[in-house]
Amino acid sequence: MPEPGPRMNGFSLGELCWLFCCPPCPSRIAAKLAFLPPEPTYTVLAPEQRGPGPGAPAPAPAPAATAAQAAEEGAGPGACSLHLSERADWQYSQRELDAVEVFFSRTARDNRLGCMFVRCAPSSRYTLLFSHGNAVDLGQMCSFYIGLGSRINCNIFSYDYSGYGVSSGRPSEKNLYADIDAAWQALRTRYGVSPENIILYGQSIGTVPTVDLASSIDKISKVTSPVLVIHGTEDEVIDFSHGLAMYERCPRAVEPLWVEGAGHNDIELYAQYLERLKQFISHELPNS
Repeated sequence: MPEPGPRMNGFSLGELCWLFCCPPCPSRIAAKLAFLPPEPTYTVLAPEQRGPGPGAPAPAPAPAATAAQAAEEGAGPGACSLHLSERADWQYSQRELDAVEVFFSRTARDNRLGCMFVRCAPSSRYTLLFSHGNAVDLGQMCSFYIGLGSRINCNIFSYDYSGYGVSSGRPSEKNLYADIDAAWQALRTRYGVSPENIILYGQSIGTVPTVDLASSIDKISKVTSPVLVIHGTEDEVIDFSHGLAMYERCPRAVEPLWVEGAGHNDIELYAQYLERLKQFISHELPNS
């Protein structure tokens, strides 16, 4: 028989976390999709390197070890700053950018992990631990995080997989699991967020580490937290049948959201996406 999954303070991760995922089933997505890390769209700057806002020429970067040391050993959150390239397509002002905190953590596989905390709703009870999709990095995602968090009244914590963005190492399934473990620990220890106030969110390939963190060995059938499955009916990358299978296997699945006509990369553009998330966070989680 498999050994029980990891526990924190006597509770399993499945008992401690709220979870909602965009499918498919984790073991299959890691095998079927190639990792596609983009050219990094951002840099992490030590305090003495801080320069003008997004779109302006970037200051000369310090050696990676120097920036990483400053971000890991700084006195607290915000010891380093984020500089975005034009390819990040930042949609907001400097005021919103100042609310984005970046730093490095270290994984159990000894990779340096780029992490981001977006304070969208300082008074919110919940924080999303967001595992993003393939072929993007934190620089490209941070505008989306600002918009999403503001609309659903949640702060958002995210990270780049090994080999993505400023994270070191190479992308692999084993590294995905180590990456989200390190992100979880950073969110808990650096920001003091209680486990019962963390919502795990997996987007596309991000479902792989998300479900593993929540359930450990036997994946989705072992997740004991409420699960909201969201899938587009016209997904051209991951067939809709995967979403149905995940929903059917979840012991505590809530009413799913099947977005009619949505594909793999545009599901967030549909109005029912935000409405369903708001309902899940505001009503179904507190009453579960």
